[in-house]
Amino acid sequence: MEFQHDFKGHLYEQYIKMLHLNELYMEHEIDMFRQQAREHQIDMLSNNITSVHVIDCIGDYEPINHTGIVKKMDLSKASITNICSKLLETDFIRKSQLNNNRKEIYFSLTDKGRRVYHLHKKLHQEKEEGFYQFIESYSEAELQTIGKFMSDLLARAEKLYGREVRENDDLKD
Repeated sequence: MEFQHDFKGHLYEQYIKMLHLNELYMEHEIDMFRQQAREHQIDMLSNNITSVHVIDCIGDYEPINHTGIVKKMDLSKASITNICSKLLETDFIRKSQLNNNRKEIYFSLTDKGRRVYHLHKKLHQEKEEGFYQFIESYSEAELQTIGKFMSDLLARAEKLYGREVRENDDLKD
């Protein structure tokens, strides 16, 4: 019984440490992206990596409307509106209308936005390859257990924080 409690306590400590490291990772990710953007002579937009992810979403699905971005990214309407306004102002995206639907506004990337899109894809591909190398040492059974744990952890985080974040964003509407 004592071992069980100690082991669970150890897991909790690791979980908290992982959350703290995730904060550092997010800061590092935007810094690394900004550095890469400078090296590729791309004017960066903001300190918020979410703006880069909106560019990525638009690049993947262009032309895409506001509602499409909200659904794909699972963010609030207000967040997407604010980010898209800034991206339009800074010439990373453009608005257009389709011939058969003059009411709906669609977004697509400018050349400047496309450069950010391609750089982001390249960096994500490198991270993905590194992740696959990292998990290669685990057995299929271990990966199944890790997969279940991650699914449960994500569901718990979404239940606790995901809805709350979107509701707080929607209050800003």
